[in-house]
Amino acid sequence: MKTCHCRQVATQARENPPRPASRWRRGGEIAGWIIPGATLVLLPKCPICVAAYVALFSGVGISVASASNLRTSLLILCVATLLCLALKRLSRLASQNKALDGAHSISSQRNNRD
Repeated sequence: MKTCHCRQVATQARENPPRPASRWRRGGEIAGWIIPGATLVLLPKCPICVAAYVALFSGVGISVASASNLRTSLLILCVATLLCLALKRLSRLASQNKALDGAHSISSQRNNRD
């Protein structure tokens, strides 16, 4: 008798548990959250301050209009990055829950047969 695919997946899930993430990977994930979050928090509210910071750190003066565009671009970039990270994390959690639910339902079906 041939075993169905769902039993093979459940058996493989039990035999090969996922490895914990390495320190480098976890550090990269944390930095991925901290950098756009800190940039968003520390971003000046007025374009004149943005122009002053650019001049202070790079030695290049920019106009107020350019500073306003730079500030808006940084704001959009930081928010988009944080949203992408949140969606990635939520999809991982959803797939983990789906895999656990599938493994539990298969094991409960086996227990009901026995």
